[in-house]
Amino acid sequence: MKAPAWGVALLASLPAAALALSEADYVARWCEGRGQVEYVLDDRTRVDCLTPEFAVEADFGHKWAEAIGQALYYGHMTNRQPGVLLIVGPGDHRFLRRFHTAADGLGIRLFTLDKE
Repeated sequence: MKAPAWGVALLASLPAAALALSEADYVARWCEGRGQVEYVLDDRTRVDCLTPEFAVEADFGHKWAEAIGQALYYGHMTNRQPGVLLIVGPGDHRFLRRFHTAADGLGIRLFTLDKE
């Protein structure tokens, strides 16, 4: 049976971003077996992945600056080392350089995960 033309047109018109994995998808994959996903603090903020050693904030590469502040806060609140998981794709190396420049000396562990 042939698919209706409108179904094919609808799928073709969806932006590529709509078909991409969400931040939560990447966090779930990365955190599995390492720690607890979406650990809720007393103030109702959420640590993306809480491991025995790290409080990790995950974000796409372009949100590197936001991730630094959140990781520092989550590390302090959980008495763990702050960590940032940056989800990066081709061309995102500029965000990694910016992260390293800004986070120098802050004690934040950087993890990276390639976008699919």
